[in-house]
Order: sequence, then structure tokens, then C-alpha cells
Amino acid sequence: MRDNKGFTLIELLIVVVIIGILAAIAIPKFSATREKAFVSAMKSDLKNLASQQEIFYADNYTYTQALADLGFAESEGVTVAVGAANATGWSATATHSGTTETCAVFYGDAAAVAPATVAGAIVCTAPAAP
Repeated sequence: MRDNKGFTLIELLIVVVIIGILAAIAIPKFSATREKAFVSAMKSDLKNLASQQEIFYADNYTYTQALADLGFAESEGVTVAVGAANATGWSATATHSGTTETCAVFYGDAAAVAPATVAGAIVCTAPAAP
């Protein structure tokens, strides 16, 4: 008499199908988490820029457009652009190479930069529908 040990082909196929279903559920969830991380990096950079601008203003009584004057370093993949800066305010936008979303902020008398509408509030565009 033979001692058959192991799994049948049907049992293996059922396991493969279950793993495939779990992967189909999990992959979109991880994609959304990645998108949130990119947006968080942009918001963090804009908050750091605001702090650096205030430090610069305390020393020079004006804001600056030059990131080098602030000693500001962007996070990996993030591009920050200061749109306008003068003695009464400044504005900036941030983009990330991994997403189509944009974040913006403005302070003082600087013109509002889309999507920001309230001075001092960092606002990001709505994520694209899946």
C-alpha cells in the first residue's frame, strides 16, 4: 500500500485563488497609503518653509523668494516654489513627483495661490478618483 502524502491539485488551486483575491484587495489600499505619504511630505515642506520664512523675516524685516537664503532643503521628490515674497507676505506651492496633487499656502498680503484660499492654511488639491 502506498502512503500518499501532500496536497492535491485542487487544494493547491484553491490556495492560489485565495491568495489572488487577497492581493487584489490589498494592492489598492497600499496605493492610497502611498499617495497620502506624498501629500504629507508636501505639507511638511510647506510648514518648514513657513518656519524658515519667519526666521528670515525676524532678521531682515522682509520675506524672500530664494530658498538658498533660507537654508531650506526640500524632501525627496518634493519641489517647492516660492511664488511671491516681499515685506508684507509670501506664497508658495509644493508638488511631488509621485502624485498629481499640489499643495499651496500664502501668508500676509501675498496673493492667494490655488488651491489655498485662507492665509496661513496649507491646502492641497483633491486626489484623483480611482
